[in-house]
Amino acid sequence: MPPSTLAQLARRRAQGLVGLVNRLGEVQGIIETSTISPLPAVTVSPSPRAESVAHDRSYTNGSFAAGSRGYATNSHDILNVHMDEPHNNDETPFAFTEANRARVEEICSRYPSNWRQSAVIPVLDLAQQQNDGWLSLNAMREVARVLGMAEIRVFEVATFYTMFNRSKIGKYHVMVCGTTPCMLQGSKKIYGALKEELGVDYGQTTSDGMFTLGEMECMGACVNAPMIAIADYTKGVEGFSYTYYEDLTPGDVKAIVGDLRAGKTPKKGSQHRWKAEPSGAVVGGEKWVPSEGSKTLQGTPPGPYCRDLDEGEAKEG
Repeated sequence: MPPSTLAQLARRRAQGLVGLVNRLGEVQGIIETSTISPLPAVTVSPSPRAESVAHDRSYTNGSFAAGSRGYATNSHDILNVHMDEPHNNDETPFAFTEANRARVEEICSRYPSNWRQSAVIPVLDLAQQQNDGWLSLNAMREVARVLGMAEIRVFEVATFYTMFNRSKIGKYHVMVCGTTPCMLQGSKKIYGALKEELGVDYGQTTSDGMFTLGEMECMGACVNAPMIAIADYTKGVEGFSYTYYEDLTPGDVKAIVGDLRAGKTPKKGSQHRWKAEPSGAVVGGEKWVPSEGSKTLQGTPPGPYCRDLDEGEAKEG
């Protein structure tokens, strides 16, 4: 850049700074000579949304059922703030068992010794498994203590990820995938069948404390949509399982819930094929239709459809 150009840029920058200083002086003079009147008193009433959330917090089986969707990051925690409850307050005890404390140290050994905090997600998951599927206030505090973290850092993680439950849940956490491929393949009908079978809506727990129904985002089984995942907290940390059930019809999910109620083990994975081979598909969200030869699309796709591109080119021509 020529010296003359540099000199011009320097002069412009200096002029801009002078103008800024002068403007700041004017603003300061206005503030010093102004008389500020006190603000009038304002009465703040709860918003209709806040009132509806408060009214919907019916206490059942040691947990709050969500009559409508609240503010939290998953479908059964009502709020992202902690509220004392009989089973979850400053006096509620939590400590890792001796076996789980050894697991904590094994998890931490995967990270550099000066980065124990990196283990916060798997250690929170371990605490949740020990605590019957949810994180109490003192469970989160214990995680902070063993990892040498500020408690607020643990709270931030636990309120961000939907995998962590901060409200008491059932023995089985039934999660319906609500992302696009599953919705196109009939996920709404899966939700309807579960709602009918369990007698609860998203975010609620059955009266016997066995099932909590929730919604989750994509769980990576799109090729076998629609699907659900069920977290089983009945056997503690040692027997914890997180199982996918895929290629589902409404009848399939009712049968899966029935098997769990009866103490049986439902078929895992796809309910109609071995893996993800092109042997059929769920059509209309209601029934499984086997494939015919090499044909895998078993019905007319529901859309939305692309506009007619040829028609657009003709108009432009």
